Amino acid sequence: MSMITYQDFVEQPNVQDAVLQAINNWKGSDIYMTAVTADLYDRQQNQTIMEYVQKVYTLSGNAVENRVASNNRIASNFFRRLNTQRCTYSLGNGVTFNKPGVKDKFGTRLDTVLIDAGYFALIHGLSFLFTSDRMYYFKATEFVPLFDEDTGAMRAGIRFWQLDSDKPLFAVLYEEDGYTKLSTKDNSKGLQIIEPRKSYIQHIVKTEADGEEVVGESNYSGLPVVPLWGSKLHQSTLVGMKGAIDSYDLIRSGFANDLTDCAQIYWILENYGGMTDADLTQFRDRLVYNHIAEMDTSMGGKATPYTQEIPYSARTQYLELIKSGIYEDFGALDVHTIAAGATNDHIDAAYQPMDENADDFEAQIIECLQTLGKALGIDEEDAIPQFKRNRISNQLEQVQMLTQEAEWLDEQTILEKLPNVTVDEIDKILKRKDAEDMERMARNPFADQGENGVNEDGESNEQTNIG
Repeated sequence: MSMITYQDFVEQPNVQDAVLQAINNWKGSDIYMTAVTADLYDRQQNQTIMEYVQKVYTLSGNAVENRVASNNRIASNFFRRLNTQRCTYSLGNGVTFNKPGVKDKFGTRLDTVLIDAGYFALIHGLSFLFTSDRMYYFKATEFVPLFDEDTGAMRAGIRFWQLDSDKPLFAVLYEEDGYTKLSTKDNSKGLQIIEPRKSYIQHIVKTEADGEEVVGESNYSGLPVVPLWGSKLHQSTLVGMKGAIDSYDLIRSGFANDLTDCAQIYWILENYGGMTDADLTQFRDRLVYNHIAEMDTSMGGKATPYTQEIPYSARTQYLELIKSGIYEDFGALDVHTIAAGATNDHIDAAYQPMDENADDFEAQIIECLQTLGKALGIDEEDAIPQFKRNRISNQLEQVQMLTQEAEWLDEQTILEKLPNVTVDEIDKILKRKDAEDMERMARNPFADQGENGVNEDGESNEQTNIG
């Protein structure tokens, strides 16, 4: 199904029909359907294993469900764990900007919203950031982007939600000159405008007589909704990873099924060909419940128990190979591969694949915030965020190295490089240190001067009392 562009949308004579058509078209797109599947794997409801049914083939070659065999369905949690690792690696400590006050211009909750938007950008391939007085994010399963055919930029978008198929559909159309709300509350009329277009910025005046009053409206210099891609591939991390996860789930679930099925004892009865199915069932039930049965061996009759051995070693090794392959292909860090007491050189080498993927992910975040910052009137260079990657390290070794370099570094740089100090704590620590220095100077003005009150110029600071 071809994507509806911004030009296709504005050519529609009726905005209600255009919005409904865009939503239905988006639900049939590859991005949307992949995002729906990714949500299942994110909730550890892996689609393939949850829908798996063991089958056997009849003599005629028809496949039928095997209702006798065990059917354990064990879903792994690789998808959520690895995507969480990649997202928090870059955004777990928040972001900072070189110029003071820039972060506040993006609206409140930037760090918390950005980590959610970043996570869904990874698993869906795409998410969206929207800001007014505060920051919001939209998932690919609830937002339709409308890209310009000529520039590729997103010129408009539609957020939609519906609690159930028999509940009303709600939609908000975001355009450069404002937003419009629509709904199907009145089913007889279809999708209707319930709130005409409003500007994004409302200028409000408060008076004692009239309370709050809107005295004017304005918009940003561009659309305040921007796309955030998870990587330069512009696709979900589930692509390419799904097959390996499904293979792991099927092997592990089959392992559990075989353990259950092979734990049973099979009996071979000799010289009892005259027994009917009912007799065989009675013989089996007596063994199961009484653990004893009568056998007539005078005519050569005999009952022999058999058990099956499952290929344990081969399957265990194969599961380990799949697991290591998932981590390697995703570029994730398996902490079990780092030996206790490893040096920072070994740890840095283990983090190399994560650093490469983080560079790609962070580049998408930078582009997203620069585009959003441009709409908010923030200079492009000022809108570049700084990341403090969330990684394990040999902290003692790192602090010892920093101690050796401290004489050439200022206090802020030292704090920024300390592994146990977060980005948000640095300014608070510096302010407290300044306050302590001011208090100390107030108590003893000559505390930082030489012995006997002699300053750096060799002048005496001793006070002489006259009289």
